[in-house]
Amino acid sequence: MIKAGIGKSNNPDAFKAGAEACEQAMKQISGEPKFILAFSTVSYDQEKALEGVRSVSGQVSLVGCSDAGEITTEGPVLKHIVVMALDSSDIGWTIGVGKGTIKDSFQAGKEAAESVKSNAKKPISLFIMLLDGLSENGAAAVRGAQEVLGKNFPIMGGSAGDDFLFEKTYQYHNDKVLNDTVIGIGLSGEFSFGVGVRHGWEPIGLPMKVTKAEGAKLIEIDDRPALSIYEDYFGKKAEELTKEPIAKMAYTYPLGMSVKGSSELLIRDVVIANEKGEINCAAEIPQGVEIRLMLGDSEKAIQAAREAAEGALAQLKGVKPKVIFVFNCIARWKLLGPKIGEEIKVIQEVLGKEVPLIGFYTYGEIAPLGGLLGSECFSVFHNETMTLLVLGEKNQ
Repeated sequence: MIKAGIGKSNNPDAFKAGAEACEQAMKQISGEPKFILAFSTVSYDQEKALEGVRSVSGQVSLVGCSDAGEITTEGPVLKHIVVMALDSSDIGWTIGVGKGTIKDSFQAGKEAAESVKSNAKKPISLFIMLLDGLSENGAAAVRGAQEVLGKNFPIMGGSAGDDFLFEKTYQYHNDKVLNDTVIGIGLSGEFSFGVGVRHGWEPIGLPMKVTKAEGAKLIEIDDRPALSIYEDYFGKKAEELTKEPIAKMAYTYPLGMSVKGSSELLIRDVVIANEKGEINCAAEIPQGVEIRLMLGDSEKAIQAAREAAEGALAQLKGVKPKVIFVFNCIARWKLLGPKIGEEIKVIQEVLGKEVPLIGFYTYGEIAPLGGLLGSECFSVFHNETMTLLVLGEKNQ
């Protein structure tokens, strides 16, 4: 049996907020949890908030990260800490850490997966990653995990946030607040799961070719400085677009590229630009690929969330959803504004309004392309995409 409880708090005192959220979550499962998940605003002192959670949870295995907004069964909130307490005799949770995402994301992803795989008492069937939101290359971190787990292994997760500041993000591993890391969580045992992956963004303008790139850095597009596409679109010069992270202006105008296995273009957020006209993205866009400028529409984004939930439910094959995890991009909140709650409501209309739900607004999402599992599964790093993971009991 899978039991989950949810708690949240915005108490001004960081320690009390962590304790309150954890206490609420644990009360709902009426027993000792096997696993704790926590997501928090960076407006709290991270050490004190985690100490508050641990004052209630004790030494139960815990992971989590800072975020750019929190999500619970009651909907989205800002400036909170949220906690999920999980109990199941059928699921094993194994956690591990990979260090150095800013210098070498591939190696950090590989290290996290190796740690989980070697310490798991039973073979894992699902892997969740929580990584530094300002890592060198989120896509490389996923590839690192795949080198250990296999290219068709299902990987889900998201990049930590810091309330849209783009300064520093944090990851939680038991009693420690970390930075520059990948947290890995392996699930083993007898359970069912489904994933949902959709964004709803649409391409605008003509296709362009990436003529020079290095990892997550776009240098030239159509033999011009990469930033020129935003100079042209916004009618602003490079120096104006580099005064602050370009992500704050271009969150509804990301870049999209065609990838095999997905009916939607794979989105890449632009994060920081410099006066040379180079753009650092949240993950790589390979040299030579065609890209399009993308435009977000609130109604299509909400419909995409519904389709993601429908896809996850179909993969459960009749098993009732017991827990919902949401990894959702902060750009979707910026796009939807006051409609942001509608995105969560349509998910709950499909999966069940009373099913315990936790999630956070990310700086990037990890999920299989097109939400496909099995031999067609190929997990990648996404941006601006609604990604869902739903757990259920074992399929009899």
